[in-house]
Amino acid sequence: MSWKLFWLLVEASRLTIILSAVSISIGFLLSSVVCAAVMSGNRTARMAGKLFVSFFRGTPLLVQLLLIYYLLPQIGLNVPSEVAAIVGMSLCTAAYQAEILRGGFASVPKGLVEAANMCGFSPAATFRRIRLPIAVQLTIPALTSEAIMMLKSSSLVSVVGVIELTRMAQDLAASTYRPLELYAAAGFVYLVINIVVAALGLGLERRMSWGRL
Repeated sequence: MSWKLFWLLVEASRLTIILSAVSISIGFLLSSVVCAAVMSGNRTARMAGKLFVSFFRGTPLLVQLLLIYYLLPQIGLNVPSEVAAIVGMSLCTAAYQAEILRGGFASVPKGLVEAANMCGFSPAATFRRIRLPIAVQLTIPALTSEAIMMLKSSSLVSVVGVIELTRMAQDLAASTYRPLELYAAAGFVYLVINIVVAALGLGLERRMSWGRL
C-alpha cells in the first residue's frame, strides 16, 4: 500500500479523534447530571436518571445514531452529520459514564466521610475534598476503557454519512480493490490511537494516586 493511501487514513483519523473527544467530554458533563439524578433523594429525578441509563445502555449505538439522524430534521433541526453523530455518541457514553461514576461514589469508604464530618467539614467541602477526588481516582481505569470503547464505536458514525477513519478505508478499498491492506492499516491506526489513550489514562491514574489525595 502506498504512503499516499496510508496518509489519507491518518488524515481521516483526525475526525475520528475529534468526534470521539468532543463526545466523551460532553458525555462526561451529562453523566455528572445523570449520576446526580440517579443518586438523588427525589424519586422523579431518580426514575428519570434510571430511565435514561436503561435506554441508552439497552439499545445499540447504531440504532441510536439512526434515530437521532432522522429525528432532528423532523423537529426542525437540520444539522450536519457530524453534529448528529456527536449528539448520539454523547448521549450513549453519558449513560455508561454515569454508571461508572455512580459506582465510584458508592465505593468511597464511609469511614472517610464520617471522619470528615467529625472534623467539621461541610457537606460541600466533604464532597469536594473527599468524595469527588477518591471517586474520580477509582473510576479512571473504567473511564479510560469507556473512552477506548467510544473511539472504536465511532466507526459506526459512517452510517450517517460521516467520513471518518472506517468510512475512508471503505471508500479507498472500493476504489483500489485492496481491502485487506486498507482495513489492516485502519486497524493499525485505531490501535495506535487507543494505545495513546490508555497511556494517558494510566498516567492520570498514577498522578492521582492515594498518596496525593
